Amino acid sequence: METLIAVGVIVVLVIVAIAKTAVVVPQQSAYVIENLGKYNRSLQAGFHILIPFVEKVAYKHSLKERAVDIAEQACITRDNVQVGVDGVLYLQVLDARRASYGVGDYLFAISQLAQTTLRSEMGKIDLDRTFEERSSINASIVQELDKASDPWGVKVLRYEIKNINPPADVLGAMEKQMRAEREKRATVLTSEGERDAAINEAEGQKQRVIKASEARKAQQINEADGQAQAILAVAGATATGLERVAQALINEGGGEAMKLRIAEQYIDQFGNLAKQGNTFVLPANLSDLGSMIALASGLLGSGKEAGGDNSHARD
Repeated sequence: METLIAVGVIVVLVIVAIAKTAVVVPQQSAYVIENLGKYNRSLQAGFHILIPFVEKVAYKHSLKERAVDIAEQACITRDNVQVGVDGVLYLQVLDARRASYGVGDYLFAISQLAQTTLRSEMGKIDLDRTFEERSSINASIVQELDKASDPWGVKVLRYEIKNINPPADVLGAMEKQMRAEREKRATVLTSEGERDAAINEAEGQKQRVIKASEARKAQQINEADGQAQAILAVAGATATGLERVAQALINEGGGEAMKLRIAEQYIDQFGNLAKQGNTFVLPANLSDLGSMIALASGLLGSGKEAGGDNSHARD
């Protein structure tokens, strides 16, 4: 009986020892093993057996990327304005041994260093530039933290500023400034629009005047062309008519026809004078119609002689 009890105790002790010494390391984790209080090795993911009562798990680290919230703190800008700034820090443990023995609490150390670095970077720029210089501030903080955390086996990946909270009076002044700036831009845009509209209208007037003058020029050229053609046509018709009249006078019976035509026109014109008024002056030789016809005949005779001479000359 005592033997069975002793065997049972031994079995229980073995099971407890195995349970205490068997270690399962999860994926993306690292365990630091100490042998009698001294660093021995770092265990990666998997199943491991430790030496009972000699080795133990001293530190457990997650190798995943972690996000650490950086509490809001008061920062003074270069133009002496106090603002509240908070952020978030992304880091990852790369060396479990250095993360265990290089610093007591790497999360606390890095968060404190992030706050002091942030205050230093915010003090280098004016308040108006803090909102537009977020990227450069984040990059500067990551660079400084990465250099400081490298001996601790921790890699600082990113830092992002979440909020920048100026005081209420500064916010009011900034709103007034932004409102004035927007009104200024609106005024400038309105004036530029009016200027462009005036320029476009003037250009349109200019083009319209040019087109109108070109149309008038073309019209005048066309009218001058038409008048010249009309004058040439009238002159040609008149010359042709005169040639035909001259030819008719040269022919037999042309002189008598001319005398008859002159007498008819003389009588017609005299009749028109009588219709235009009750009082008019009569010429002294009114009844001397024969002398008028004789004068025309004399002119006709001169024309015939000239025509005869010309015909002889042509012969």
